[in-house]
Amino acid sequence: MFLCVSLNPAIDKRLRMDELRRGQMNRVRTAEAFAGGKAAHVAMLLRTLGETPQWIGPCGGAAGEEVLNGLAGLGIQATGIPIRQSTRTNLEILEKDGTLTEVLEPGPALSSEEWAALEAKCKDLFAQGAGRLTVIFSGSLPQGAEATLYARLIAAARERKCTTLLDTSGKALQAGLSARPSLVKPNREEVGQVLGMTIGSAQDGVAAVRKIFQLGAQRVALSLGADGLLFCAGPDEPVFYAAGLPVECGSAVGCGDSAVAGFAWGLARGLSAEETLRRAAACATANCVADSPGAARGADIRKFQERVAVEQL
Repeated sequence: MFLCVSLNPAIDKRLRMDELRRGQMNRVRTAEAFAGGKAAHVAMLLRTLGETPQWIGPCGGAAGEEVLNGLAGLGIQATGIPIRQSTRTNLEILEKDGTLTEVLEPGPALSSEEWAALEAKCKDLFAQGAGRLTVIFSGSLPQGAEATLYARLIAAARERKCTTLLDTSGKALQAGLSARPSLVKPNREEVGQVLGMTIGSAQDGVAAVRKIFQLGAQRVALSLGADGLLFCAGPDEPVFYAAGLPVECGSAVGCGDSAVAGFAWGLARGLSAEETLRRAAACATANCVADSPGAARGADIRKFQERVAVEQL
């Protein structure tokens, strides 16, 4: 059982154009809209892997309805907590030469009553899946949210003996680590901000992984972007590295989320650290060549998994 918690969902609109010219009129060749936010991408990948994930998040206005309908159309059980303000819309502008520009709206500010309703429903779902549920907390926090919100939800899920995964940044990441999530997956920039260090190589990443354990994580995955992924299954366990595969990447949006889905799937299946990392790296690479974020094809995941090489550092 998988539950994807989205505290800041969105509609992701992808605009394709020949060239983005600042200060001038720009004509778009194609425009597509998808249910978005990091947790939505995770749920989509888990669905591709044959699972039946649940999703929960605050939804308001027409955009909120579009998120719920889009996820339902993909076979994902989505629970929307009604809010007064409208769900945000993000723009992904993709130029002909592959240049990607993202314009991200701030999330809506929830009232104290709306936050309370969301937390209560999450805790209800944790209780329903006690001992069996894998909960994935993904994405940024919207306006006005307390930095400790993820930490509180992780603690509540752990009380119900749920497996917990955290993928966020900044103060939310730092606070969330104190709740001892089962796995945390920052990228090199996010962990660099928390630790105050620059991660330029895989060896730098190994040092960062060891420091993250000291902050509370039980397992650590670290994304190095196109350079690959690191994974360590415990503070006294070896660190494994999967180099990035050379592919023609349409867009990197959603690749980290796809890796999170692979890690969640591997943990739930009881795979070894090496096999879990191999699956996560294959999911991320398959997303890179997909038509849209979270839309990796199962055939591509299987193909790339055979090519991923894992080594111990």
